[in-house]
Amino acid sequence: MKLTDTYDRNLTYLRISITDRCNLRCLYCSPGDPFPRLSHQDILSYEEILHLTRIAVDLGVTKVRITGGEPLIRKNIDDFLHKLRQISGIQDMALTTNGVFLKTHIPSLIKAGLRRINISLDTLKPDRFRRITGVNAFDQVWEGIQEAFHSGLSPIKINTVALRGVNDDELEDIARLSFHYPFHFRFIEYMPVGVSGEQTSAPLYTPEIQERFAKRIGNLMPVGHHSSDGPAERFKFDGAVGEIGFISAMSHHFCNTCNRLRLTASGQIRSCLLSDHQEDIRTALRAGASDAALSDIFLKAARTKGRHHTLNTDTPADVTGRMFSIGG
Repeated sequence: MKLTDTYDRNLTYLRISITDRCNLRCLYCSPGDPFPRLSHQDILSYEEILHLTRIAVDLGVTKVRITGGEPLIRKNIDDFLHKLRQISGIQDMALTTNGVFLKTHIPSLIKAGLRRINISLDTLKPDRFRRITGVNAFDQVWEGIQEAFHSGLSPIKINTVALRGVNDDELEDIARLSFHYPFHFRFIEYMPVGVSGEQTSAPLYTPEIQERFAKRIGNLMPVGHHSSDGPAERFKFDGAVGEIGFISAMSHHFCNTCNRLRLTASGQIRSCLLSDHQEDIRTALRAGASDAALSDIFLKAARTKGRHHTLNTDTPADVTGRMFSIGG
């Protein structure tokens, strides 16, 4: 049996959240008011995650990405990544981080077998970074990006959530960095998931960003899409060493090519980031269920994957989960 949904999409990509903790309070991710975090016993252990990942690989998963919260907060992540990398069948292992603790972790991450990394960076201005994240840590993030670059991690993907009235006046400045760094700069449409401090009435969508770039920087030339790529549409400016990407979950559904499942830190399998539906696998795992029974839960999650999300339709879904707890 393989993880194939009812629309014949082969689900080969597992995003694994290892914690719901984060050292930042980004206004589009974390709620303004205190929100209860998972207790220690409610979070999957590394051994449990490795067990479930082996089952997922047996069902056809070949790519894994470690997320949070902020994954570098969790102790002994380097040893966990090393063991994860040893699972036969995993062809691609990557990590998403906010970059604050990245610089000091780079040597051990590389030793553990990490080669690719995504880093969140929504502004190039230290004062604005503090406004967006609640923490004065721009310098630490930029130093982490530089350390990752000089240590040979590739590709380095820089993720920027485009927010009108917050950072839209410097999106071109971020895009121009592609002339100097061989990074993949990816501009992500804001997704109204859960309760956050950013409830914009005028969302900034990809077509408008592309128009701005064309007018102020130059034409965007399409880059060929690889089968292992994520949902980003890839482009380059003439003469640039890096790439520009757009993740347009709101203005242009890419659901028909989605090949992802998500394993949350609390042991729930989610078939879609933009849906609250999930399958509890932790209870069965801790009750001593067989691998066959655990495989059935993965397969059930695959079968419940919808054709597309409904966030930007006339009857939007009520997605109450928070990004930091889902592992977006």
